[in-house]
Amino acid sequence: MPTQGGGKGGKMRTVRFKADDNLEQAYYHCISRVVERRFALGEAEKEKFVKIMRGYEDFCGVRLLTFCIMSNHFHALVEIPRRPPPEGLPSDAELVRRLHAIECDKVAEEVEDDLARYRTAGNVQAAEDLRERFFRRMWDVSWYIRLLKQRFTQWLNSRDRRSGTLWEGRFRSVLVEAKGTTLATMAAYIDLNPIRAGIVNDPKDYRWSGYGQAAAGNKLAREGLRIAFSIRLINQAPTVAEALAIYRSYLYESGKAGSTTSRCAKPRRGFTPEEIAAVLARSGKLELEQALLCRVRYFCAGAVIGSKEFIEGVFRRHRHCFGPKRKTAARPLRGLNAPGLFVARALRVRPIG
Repeated sequence: MPTQGGGKGGKMRTVRFKADDNLEQAYYHCISRVVERRFALGEAEKEKFVKIMRGYEDFCGVRLLTFCIMSNHFHALVEIPRRPPPEGLPSDAELVRRLHAIECDKVAEEVEDDLARYRTAGNVQAAEDLRERFFRRMWDVSWYIRLLKQRFTQWLNSRDRRSGTLWEGRFRSVLVEAKGTTLATMAAYIDLNPIRAGIVNDPKDYRWSGYGQAAAGNKLAREGLRIAFSIRLINQAPTVAEALAIYRSYLYESGKAGSTTSRCAKPRRGFTPEEIAAVLARSGKLELEQALLCRVRYFCAGAVIGSKEFIEGVFRRHRHCFGPKRKTAARPLRGLNAPGLFVARALRVRPIG
């Protein structure tokens, strides 16, 4: 796996692969965990987290296709559009509105006053410099997750009169190809988190997920899943209702593995670690739909996921990030029957389970 830079003690930081700048949109699966894996997110915290997540979605000009907030970590499948050209940048009024969306009312008022003053004085450069301070935080996956985590930590620390970090280091991300079933598969993997954890028997009953909110009628959640799944339907433009009906069938097709019991003695749909090991020991492979009910580390740690052509394109753009002996980047998903789906990182330690 490519790395870059050096941290304390010479520890290397994993490269965060980003999409080609020429793409209109790029898609990322982002994951971050609470420090020490503590169960710090109860119902009230999850509600606040979703509210902040939606606010920064608006501010940063990105789109959440789906998400899942668990007790000690979160998943987000995010669409990042290319930065608009100068003539397409938000107006002064729109910038102020976005600042209000993230509850930065005092900052919004100051920016509004400063911009009006610069415009009146004909100081165009000062106005543009001020606007750029905010624009550089938009249309970027790293800034979106960074701002989200910072704001939530500030809220929690203030409420609980605590200090210090809440999150376990940098967030992880996987660059996801917007082609075929890849994006829909990643969305389903995220929305099935509560099923894998044995929290609910129906993903619609988990309110802190994209699918749970879509089933409850949330327009942003419904549109996000329509986009995630409509890419799978070549040459079709399904309505929100049609896309959600197909997506629900897809989720339940993935849930046919049957009920088992996990090591935590909680009800769980899918395979136990022992059943997975038995299949793989027989040189067998799990079907992709079955694997969605397991913990598939490729979806969280594969760096890039998609077709072989997509992976190799990322490899060519980031050749300097790979070892000199690496000739190709695309690696199959070991243990899965997933023809046409590859990752950039071949995991050595139990990729499924």
